[in-house]
Amino acid sequence: MEKHVLGISGGKDSAALAVYMRNHYPELDIEYFFTDTGEELPEVYEFLTKLEGALGKPITRLDPHRNFEFWLREFNQFLPSPQTRWCTIKMKLEPFRNWVNQWLKAGDTVYSYVAIRADEDYREGYTSNHQNLKIKLPFREDGIDKEGVFDILDASGLGLPKYYEWRSRSGCTFCFFQQKIEWVRLKEHHPEAFENAKKLEKVAKDNDSPFTWSQGESLEMLEKDERITQIKEDYAKRLARNQARKEKFSNPLRANLVDIDDLYDCDEGNNSCNICHK
Repeated sequence: MEKHVLGISGGKDSAALAVYMRNHYPELDIEYFFTDTGEELPEVYEFLTKLEGALGKPITRLDPHRNFEFWLREFNQFLPSPQTRWCTIKMKLEPFRNWVNQWLKAGDTVYSYVAIRADEDYREGYTSNHQNLKIKLPFREDGIDKEGVFDILDASGLGLPKYYEWRSRSGCTFCFFQQKIEWVRLKEHHPEAFENAKKLEKVAKDNDSPFTWSQGESLEMLEKDERITQIKEDYAKRLARNQARKEKFSNPLRANLVDIDDLYDCDEGNNSCNICHK
């Protein structure tokens, strides 16, 4: 027996892939899933509801059964970081593995579809350690790039998740891949989530964690008025440089396209977690 699964992160690429697979491979009975850490943005949950409507079927929520604070205690109150991504392992990957194991143990073949685009040669998909778990990259195989993703979302009527108005990626509210301007925006858009992140950071700091959420400074330092002003000024300068570069090299046929990665000076090749952000 064959099973087909597709993980939804709450980001643009995985949403576009879900729509693409529904439109181009309707013969496949794909089960869509979302691994819920309990620390996602409200905008992510709102977008998942819209996506379910567009797909005409529910998105299965995978529950890691242990919240972030439990795992923080298990890891000696050390915050996760780009170097030690225990949050991805414990709250995203392990729930997925446990879920698909029910079919793998029964001898079924599971095809997992991952939203790595044709213009992302530097990215690798989830590596399967089981002979019956097959990883498929339809966008890469069919030549769908970033512009193609925007086209798919526009044509479906979904558009982009609302958090892209102030944040470059999906993922937990306190994701350590956020830029400093995004921490400032989190404080402005979801102050309760910022305070929660600050509380967790203090617990970690009191237990000698070597990491802070934002590289080089604590959230307590980052939220000071003068620091917020500096971050916003630095961001405005960076945005102006990016806009000038975009105007110089842009395709005039797509002049009105908002490029999320330019907007936040993102490097999509920064090794951020595919399962959280794609």
